[in-house]
Amino acid sequence: MTYVPGHPPAVLRGIVTGISGYAEYAASPVVRREAPTGGCTLILAWGGPLSVDGLGGPSVEGAFLAGLAAAAGTTSFTGHQAGVQVDLTPLGAACLLGRGGAEVAHVVTGLDLLDLPDLAVLPERLAEARTWDARFALVATTLTGLLARSVFRPDPEVAHAWRRLAAARGRVPVGELAAETGWSRRHLLGRFHRQVGLPPTVAGRVLRFRHAADLLVPGSGPDRLPSDVRIADVAATCGYSDHSHLVREFRELAGCTPGEYVRAWFPDVQDPAASGS
Repeated sequence: MTYVPGHPPAVLRGIVTGISGYAEYAASPVVRREAPTGGCTLILAWGGPLSVDGLGGPSVEGAFLAGLAAAAGTTSFTGHQAGVQVDLTPLGAACLLGRGGAEVAHVVTGLDLLDLPDLAVLPERLAEARTWDARFALVATTLTGLLARSVFRPDPEVAHAWRRLAAARGRVPVGELAAETGWSRRHLLGRFHRQVGLPPTVAGRVLRFRHAADLLVPGSGPDRLPSDVRIADVAATCGYSDHSHLVREFRELAGCTPGEYVRAWFPDVQDPAASGS
């Protein structure tokens, strides 16, 4: 598999959290579990068909936007597959799409259904580009244009609540968020849900799960725990009540145990250090 990291332009800071190119070939079907990320994912794919299902709505073939979700989906493909993946904050995706996050949450939506012609034709333009740098530039130009034309902007209070929740990896009580915004709990819950896509309590669960999952896999940043970490250590670090609590969250949000999650990244591991899963 070819993986090429890119760098989002400064104008998209707070909108795009990551961009990368990929290309791979599989002679036999490849099926992958896609756990919740705590954000939205834009897949600008070309080449062979890429199928996505497991969330609400019908299965999608090809390029798509995966909205903020609290459940896992699956992707599958055979043959050649290539594309650019753009990782978006929930409010960033809402700003690009020109609509609240609740309209695309929990589902995978084909680009042709988003009523954004520039975005719908982008995979074809990317396939014609000759270098990854040229592709990343096309993506940046297209997204910058969408942002400039969009009339949606989140409430400052909702943006603050999301930033606080994300920075704390989900571990901020709703009452505290409401007090900081000056809103009632009920008003914050409604506005946050409509604009971000999930209620703050559910979004917090996903963000905390994501933190735990990132501690178990490579490339998770400077706070990743040692390679011989046990599930109990991850549970304590992420604020779960105990090992069993973390396992339940993995089952509910990722559809697998922590051990199964680790083995998906490290296929040769027979009894991962994330023991007791």
